[in-house]
Amino acid sequence: MEREHLGSRLGFILLSAGCAIGIGNVWKFPWLAGQYGGSAFVLVYLVCLIVLGIPAMSMEFAMGRAAQTSPVKMYYKLEPKNSKWHLHGYVCLAGNYLLMMYYTTVAGWMILYFAKTASGAFDGLDVQGVSEQFSRMLASPQQLVTAMIIIVVLGFSIIALGLQNGLERVTKVMMLALLAIMLVLAIHSAALPGGKEGLSFYLLPNWKTMKEAGVWSTITAAMNQAFFTLSIGIGAMAIFGSYIGKDRSLYGESVNVAILDTFVAFTAGLIIFPACFAYGVEPGAGPSLIFITLPNIFNHMAAGRVWGSLFFVFMTFAAFSTVLAVFENIMAMTMDLHHISRRKASVLCCILVILLSLPCALGYNVLSGVHPFGKETFLDLEDFLVSNLILPIGAFIFVLFCTTKAGWGWDAFVAEVDTGKGLKVKKWMRPLFTFLMPVLIVIILVAGLI
Repeated sequence: MEREHLGSRLGFILLSAGCAIGIGNVWKFPWLAGQYGGSAFVLVYLVCLIVLGIPAMSMEFAMGRAAQTSPVKMYYKLEPKNSKWHLHGYVCLAGNYLLMMYYTTVAGWMILYFAKTASGAFDGLDVQGVSEQFSRMLASPQQLVTAMIIIVVLGFSIIALGLQNGLERVTKVMMLALLAIMLVLAIHSAALPGGKEGLSFYLLPNWKTMKEAGVWSTITAAMNQAFFTLSIGIGAMAIFGSYIGKDRSLYGESVNVAILDTFVAFTAGLIIFPACFAYGVEPGAGPSLIFITLPNIFNHMAAGRVWGSLFFVFMTFAAFSTVLAVFENIMAMTMDLHHISRRKASVLCCILVILLSLPCALGYNVLSGVHPFGKETFLDLEDFLVSNLILPIGAFIFVLFCTTKAGWGWDAFVAEVDTGKGLKVKKWMRPLFTFLMPVLIVIILVAGLI
């Protein structure tokens, strides 16, 4: 069976960025910037992205393009004879499933909140009222399971249409709409009375705040965000590398994807901080920002229902773009393992993902009394396993594989990553890839476990 390829370079960049752009970009990046000194944090973050994020992404892209197959079979094509690197391919498959076991539920929350905002369910409510709506949603197994199933069925239905006709076409429209909605929301936020103070807080470097928070804490927070924002470590980027031609260098393409990902994270701050400052609300972190703080702010705005609905359309697109990218990876690995058609693989994976996602969707209601391995909910456990173990360990393995003689090796990696027009990996970068990156990834792993 001939390997499918993406129809355009724009499709590749938007798909890869769509995989990287997720809910964390919106709630976590602005909050970290606020906590660690505004644009002072952003500058540190950009350095970490250049040193760690972009090189790691280029490695996944290179492995995928060289192997021309999914992560589960990728190592078989590239590893030296009688080595065991290919075992990590199966860990990648498990990691993709684990990620979707909770991410599909959270994506479902976005659909539910869009419906609630558009229908006026939050109109006239105070913080307490909005908070009760969120608690009521979590307590309803019908709502959470239905929304999760809608996300999964819709996702695999799009994937089943084919790489170019389904995934690429839908992601292009969705990502361009996401960027347009973000710009409209950012301009509206900046124009709010009192919004300028929020912009100043966000855009002016506050070295004092950074010092108070601790320089090392700022660096580790920036390093974590630069690493996790790009979904490195489970082959999520490698699959898109396998779908593109040799006309562009992969280091240059990694830079383009990182720029788009950073643009979305940065623009989220331009939406959130002016709005929070305009209404005297503390921009806290985590789900409370998205599901309690912001709906309360939209309640006070003129035409708040319109702005709130637009915001949750954007959040749904951000979540769904990641879902589609990871579904494609799961489906491609299933096709490679079982030698079945795209349609059959999509049906099989759809059923499996729904069943595996049920514990998370039911973890806040029917299974709320179950605390797996001491974690509060199934979502907490699944997120911990993916974010703190599978992603950093996977990235560490990718780095070793691309830089050591026991793996694919530096020369083979550079030959692949530098093929085509665009930015190249320079000779002086070798110590950065070979020594600094593994050390930084170990720091992230240890910090996550602590």
